[in-house]
Amino acid sequence: MVSPALTVDVPPQPWTGRFDGDGDGHRRWWQAVTPYVPGAAPAAGTAPAPAVILGFASDEGVRRNKGRTGAAAAPGAIRAALGPLAFHLDRAVSDAGDVVVADGALEAGQARAGQAVSAMLDAGNLTVVLGGGHETAFASYMGVAGSAAVRDGRRLGILNLDAHFDLREEPVPSSGTPFLQMARAEAAAGREFRYAVVGISEPNNTRALFATAERLGVQYLADEDCTEDRVRAFVAEFLAGVDVLYLTIDLDVLPASVAPGVSAPAAYGVPLPVISAVCRQVAQSGKLLHLDVAELNPQFDIDGRTAKVAARLVNTLLR
Repeated sequence: MVSPALTVDVPPQPWTGRFDGDGDGHRRWWQAVTPYVPGAAPAAGTAPAPAVILGFASDEGVRRNKGRTGAAAAPGAIRAALGPLAFHLDRAVSDAGDVVVADGALEAGQARAGQAVSAMLDAGNLTVVLGGGHETAFASYMGVAGSAAVRDGRRLGILNLDAHFDLREEPVPSSGTPFLQMARAEAAAGREFRYAVVGISEPNNTRALFATAERLGVQYLADEDCTEDRVRAFVAEFLAGVDVLYLTIDLDVLPASVAPGVSAPAAYGVPLPVISAVCRQVAQSGKLLHLDVAELNPQFDIDGRTAKVAARLVNTLLR
């Protein structure tokens, strides 16, 4: 049973997948993932840190941003795509269940998810949030910013793989506003806002958004400039200036042929091998504190293609 202190709405459900045998040599994700038990902290010096998965079942931010709703069903779809994958990880993985945004109560849901992430980080875990629209990012940020790792003064970097800046100035928070919200929160906390984006689509970001990015000192690479070498150098430079990293992946950074099941499919996009290489680079940096995957919309997916890509990226990041 998940402790109420985690503020989740749905406890972890059984995972399913293909069965080849009970031995370690046959294990798949569905056999390896266990329910998260709060208070069962990993032993001191445990490496790699255990990973804990939390679902954020929300598309309220997408609705407010006038996008195609349906991302609330994404956490279950990503788990279903992860379940059959062969389990090659050296770390333990557990599932903490879902925070559900209902009746338009986005801000309350973000706060509950943030509290859960902070608690799991402070218990020594690597946290993984399965969104949800990209309003997921502010929930993740609240959790990361509230954790001891950031409270203790380590430099936080936020790396976004995304076709959009999501720096909109709006009267209410949405899937288009989370990084402007973060910028303001970091300023209020007296910290430098360290935010970088890989995959920006110029035609899908207004001049006002580019001006906001420039004013805030945002580093970015346009989708057309995302060769593997350029992205590797860009990410390496960003990582060198931070102590801990929050990585967020908006699946609309990928071409629509690879990720059709998103609110805003990309006409151009960054190739999957480049995005996968970033994930390997981040995982190997030793600085990854928290990650999330956002904007899967199963209603518009084709043969589970986008969910399978999301699962593959999560698997890569936890290797």
